[in-house]
Amino acid sequence: MSPQHEFKKEVLNHVRSSPLLPSRLSDEEKIAKISEKFKEIMEVLGLDLNNDSLRESPKRVAKMYVQELFSGLNEENFPKITVIENEMLYDQMVMVKDVGILSLCEHHFVTIHGIAHVAYIPSHGVIGLSKINRIADFFSRRPQVQERLTKQIGDCLAYCLKTEDVAVYIKAKHYCVISRGVQDINSETITTDLRGAFRNNPETRAEFLNSCR
Repeated sequence: MSPQHEFKKEVLNHVRSSPLLPSRLSDEEKIAKISEKFKEIMEVLGLDLNNDSLRESPKRVAKMYVQELFSGLNEENFPKITVIENEMLYDQMVMVKDVGILSLCEHHFVTIHGIAHVAYIPSHGVIGLSKINRIADFFSRRPQVQERLTKQIGDCLAYCLKTEDVAVYIKAKHYCVISRGVQDINSETITTDLRGAFRNNPETRAEFLNSCR
């Protein structure tokens, strides 16, 4: 097992888990099984799978689920993260704003779409800025609730960077609210995970939240 693979497993063991069961199926096997099941769903709905437009839809949906929308269920897709020693002794807030969030609600399997603002105060190490985007994307790419997603991003950064000074703010629209039920197209959901100085120091907290707004 490579050091990077061991590091992935170590990080994911310290991130609060999604409700998952172990699977030994390959991606190809998952796509084949989901394709068959989705074909049944389409037939139950009365759709004509002999139609040119619909014939390949079960396989398209299966590939989209496994390779794209739910790729975060496969720990092998966790991004490569290299922590660099904080030689410059930087001790102020590092913030990445407007990180795109695209996920699916685990209750109705419809879209969650929004942005995240993520910050940390370095202790011993720093990471490349794009890695924050990749971490957020990895945990988004699975059936989710926004509260858990917010905590998972925070858990991951706190463990990788060995600092409690981490803050995550997510603002998102939920299409289970927009397209069904109350059908409210305007409301947004905001969740935060404030740790260390971002939780306990009023000035640091205010700096982060003001930057989010």
